[in-house]
Amino acid sequence: MEYRPVPLEYERPTEDAALESSRAFLAMLEARRSVRRFSSEPVPLELVENAIRAAGTAPSGAHQQPWTFVLVSDPEVKRRLREGAEAEERECYDRRATPEWLEAVAPIGTDWIKTHMTDAPFVIVVFEQAWRPGDDGEKIKHYYVRESVGIAVGFLLAALQAAGLCALTHTPSPMRFLGEILGRPENERPFILVPVGYPADDAEVPDLERKPLDEILVRV
Repeated sequence: MEYRPVPLEYERPTEDAALESSRAFLAMLEARRSVRRFSSEPVPLELVENAIRAAGTAPSGAHQQPWTFVLVSDPEVKRRLREGAEAEERECYDRRATPEWLEAVAPIGTDWIKTHMTDAPFVIVVFEQAWRPGDDGEKIKHYYVRESVGIAVGFLLAALQAAGLCALTHTPSPMRFLGEILGRPENERPFILVPVGYPADDAEVPDLERKPLDEILVRV
């Protein structure tokens, strides 16, 4: 495919408007927390679909958009996902995890029990596409796949927060069972799953602090 540019549609905001928008966006994301106790209250489907649309606007290597978002709401499928995740997580916590890893996650208060996967009304399972099938059956390689999908997931989390929804990033290891349960093709690998919904009335979060700007920014 040849390079066919089109004019950029861009309207520069005033400095005051830009600062106001920037501060509002920052305040919204500063309020974001990973939630592990969800209400089963239904969530409007469009809120979640719009968040996935927003994730699909992320930049990607060679504009190959190497992602698939599987939106799960069926209770039986969520039950099977939870069963598979808990089996892997229990093995991890009981046998595979190192003492250093267990110490690192202790302040978060996690364990192998994953009620969020069945309580939340939606679970978004994100897959990365290592390649795509060509017209003649050949495998067309995708580039910068992990980087591209990681950026898209960041967009997804921001969009969910903007919609007033709570989410959790969950990466059971190994994750092969996700593709098997959801019937994904061989070119897709599980990347992350994200339960989505409203927080339970008794939801709690760990008392954590984020690093201040002077610890994450280096000016040169």
